[in-house]
Amino acid sequence: MTPQGRSDVSDRTRHPEWNRRIAVILNPGAGRGQGARRRTELEALLRSWTARAADAEWRIVETTAAGTAGALAGQAVEQGANIVTAAGGDGTLNEVINGIVGSGAICALLPLGTGNDFARHIGLNTDLDRSVRNLFEGQPQPVDLGRAGDRWFVNIAGCGFDALVAERINRGVRHLHGAAAYVVAVCQCLRTFKAAQMSLVLDGRQMETRAVMCSVANASSYGGGMLVAPGAKIDDGLFDICLLLDAGRIEFLRAFPRVFKGTHISHPKVTMLTAAEISINSVPPLPILIDGDVVGTTPVTFTMHRHALQMLMR
Repeated sequence: MTPQGRSDVSDRTRHPEWNRRIAVILNPGAGRGQGARRRTELEALLRSWTARAADAEWRIVETTAAGTAGALAGQAVEQGANIVTAAGGDGTLNEVINGIVGSGAICALLPLGTGNDFARHIGLNTDLDRSVRNLFEGQPQPVDLGRAGDRWFVNIAGCGFDALVAERINRGVRHLHGAAAYVVAVCQCLRTFKAAQMSLVLDGRQMETRAVMCSVANASSYGGGMLVAPGAKIDDGLFDICLLLDAGRIEFLRAFPRVFKGTHISHPKVTMLTAAEISINSVPPLPILIDGDVVGTTPVTFTMHRHALQMLMR
């Protein structure tokens, strides 16, 4: 790894027992260009913290197109990085995780996206200074990962209406982003979406129901702050599953705002479950959502892998 910010200063951080070789995978398009606009600020913060940390080094690698962050993350590990940092949104974080899981490298996050839901869950919010400080002072903590086929995820997956909404957002909601874009997309998708017959198997238990969506959560929120699973923990070895049963459009719209406070879980059409594995089949087939990306249709099986990743957290 070629260092940019190596320091000869003799003072140490609070945790000098291991050298931090940091690779920052920067998505310049994250947050509608926020990644590119804040690169100079990011470099200044990295230089400032490196001056206080002996034996720390860093470099920034920019993604060149959507889907390249994972490959760049894997290359960074091969070149000697032991901390690989996703500088972007939840999608960039997902790609980086898929590029390094199983390598022994530690993951970190610099929230520069529009939603930044996982950053919010672990207490980083959108504070770039605090997030850079975490690179130099944070310690590795075990984090659970979900898996569907060969795709790992750290935040939220599922199928149904929320996947359709995400697909609409990914195509672009004019002049809007974050929670506002999600609300508009919800209203647009409600016009045509209908509930599906779902067959679920949760840790071997069979369940039949008619539902609008099934969210499979490792962390608590998506869509820029929608607390779909307010009680979710990222280290308990279980998914928190939010099942929204068949509801009319008016009933849905009345109840929808409650998700921003997490109070939807007491609604009679919402069922909350936990499981380490869930298989979902549906008629008709439903789109599958994994950390904000729509990937195929049901049937699908989500499996929990406890403590599959180490992540820097203060």
